[in-house]
Amino acid sequence: MNVGVKPAGRQRWKLNSSYRSDIISLTVNPFVGVKEMNSLSLKQFQDQVSELLLRHRSLLDVLSKYTQSGAAVQRSVAKGITECGCIQVHAGKQHYSTEMTIEDAKKLLDTHMAGELCENCTEIISAEIGRNLFYTASLCNLLGINLETVLEQESKRCSTLGFFNMS
Repeated sequence: MNVGVKPAGRQRWKLNSSYRSDIISLTVNPFVGVKEMNSLSLKQFQDQVSELLLRHRSLLDVLSKYTQSGAAVQRSVAKGITECGCIQVHAGKQHYSTEMTIEDAKKLLDTHMAGELCENCTEIISAEIGRNLFYTASLCNLLGINLETVLEQESKRCSTLGFFNMS
């Protein structure tokens, strides 16, 4: 399955995938509450994935597809930088100290990203993130893990740890 195919000339690369469009329709925005995702709950999505997953029911298959889909997300972002150019990376050392407040850190620390995703890149990257969510739900199904519970626990952990969550 080819995800990104670069046409000849200066045209933008386009999605070339047999991935199901009814699953891709799930809007992925980490800043939107879970219940606002097109009125589709995580439980409904996880059930839908369970019904659709026929070809890769093996745990090893799902693990490899999950890893592959994560790499495809990274590759599609990289193509937004290197082929389309709608976003750029300007990286440097992050200067911070343990004495700074959360607000100071938010102002000082940089994303290293400049520009905004164009419509084409947004569509492609969203589709890749959707595929990654599909295999995340598949993995949860095979292991008997409820995705909504995982999200709720992670949200509580983030609330409890706050600024120190990912350090």
